[in-house]
Amino acid sequence: MKRPSGREANQMRQVTLTRHYTKHAEGSVLVEFGDTKVICTVSVEAGVPRFLRGSGQGWITAEYGMLPRSTGSRMQREASRGKQGGRTLEIQRLIGRSLRAAIDLKSLGENTLYIDCDVIQADGGTRTASITGACVALVDALRIMKQRGAIKKMPEVQMISAISVGIYQGEPVLDLDYLEDSAAETDLNVVVTDKGGFIEVQGTAEGSPFSPDELNAMLALARQGVDQLFAMQLAALED
Repeated sequence: MKRPSGREANQMRQVTLTRHYTKHAEGSVLVEFGDTKVICTVSVEAGVPRFLRGSGQGWITAEYGMLPRSTGSRMQREASRGKQGGRTLEIQRLIGRSLRAAIDLKSLGENTLYIDCDVIQADGGTRTASITGACVALVDALRIMKQRGAIKKMPEVQMISAISVGIYQGEPVLDLDYLEDSAAETDLNVVVTDKGGFIEVQGTAEGSPFSPDELNAMLALARQGVDQLFAMQLAALED
């Protein structure tokens, strides 16, 4: 088996996390997984949704979108169609669920953190890149909240990262790019905490069903990948 990129089966693409990428947001990161590039911003606003008012608890929610020319041909903006597609809704809910696991929401007070993940170039793995980059932007936003006095102390953060794995030409591989993802027999997106817990495992067999042994092999690869990502996240936050 030879991967289109020439990578080894357990080799990730080059990953880069560039903090403070935009001027105005409390937290912002440009995350790059190879040729996939996503701008992740975190904005802080006082107040919470109606169902949380008076609870003393904060909220984290997410939006996700792809720019019209983030892919090989121009796609129509969802705003111009008047509604979001099912894929977009699924991904932004996944991002929100993942990042809400990063901290105790009670530590936010009645504040809302809006996570925006905008794909400027797509080459596979946009949702996993979004989660990984947004977690770093979230930490920066919390630091700003502490500086401004919006929260009394910095919450304990459980880092969250995500990676794709799959079965390509009969073998488990790590961090699928578009060419692999579009031809994979199975693809899996895995979201993990730095304490080792799974937040989400999304898997689909495109052809033949995958076996328990193949699932375990893919999860083992995912563990290798997220361990590398956690190290990169921490290194970025120390800069």
